[in-house]
Amino acid sequence: MPTLILVRHGRSTANTAGLLAGWTPGVALDERGAQQAAALPGRLAGLPISEVVTSPLQRCQETVQPLLDARPELRAHTDERIGEAHYGDWSGRKLSELKDEPLMEVVQAHPSAAAFPGGESMRAMQTRAAEAVREWNARVERDHGGDAVYLMCSHGDIIKSLVADALGLHLDLFQRISVEPCSITAIRYTRLRPFLVRLGDTGDFASLAPREEPPGGDAPVGGGAGVP
Repeated sequence: MPTLILVRHGRSTANTAGLLAGWTPGVALDERGAQQAAALPGRLAGLPISEVVTSPLQRCQETVQPLLDARPELRAHTDERIGEAHYGDWSGRKLSELKDEPLMEVVQAHPSAAAFPGGESMRAMQTRAAEAVREWNARVERDHGGDAVYLMCSHGDIIKSLVADALGLHLDLFQRISVEPCSITAIRYTRLRPFLVRLGDTGDFASLAPREEPPGGDAPVGGGAGVP
């Protein structure tokens, strides 16, 4: 079965503003995010990518555009099932405010029980994304063969939930996974089990250096903004 390359979108204006964007329209890449997207074709130069699938949201569309420009034989397929979590009433709010919401504790410690007010549950988010991957696996294998490589550009919580699914981890453990903006995660699917072969690879180890203000113990909902 195919190998899936999961790319988180580049850093966005919402990431730098500390907002939980969700499906809020008009959230674009910031200057650093545009640079990350521009570097993506070079990072993937050695891969024979057969298909590109992307979230419908602007920040993902902008992230894959340099790759599509570099490989005119490819076109992007849009799939809403790999779009960001529907955060409902939380969409567009500051993460600094949301940390005091009682639901945030559930999102961190027991996400399989979390449902966003006016939005969707985290279980539903993982289910739709995993179903999309399985359908695209079958389609890519049918059209391009079992050794094919294809790419999906999506969002932090979506990618983390797909990694958990591939590893057989309960959704309650998915907050232990980290994927930075424009990071590359690769999952090789086989008939019996998936193999996680790359996780959150940016090619840059700056995020591992000690910071003046150490990050807190909670996982950033939406995925975080990466290196300052």
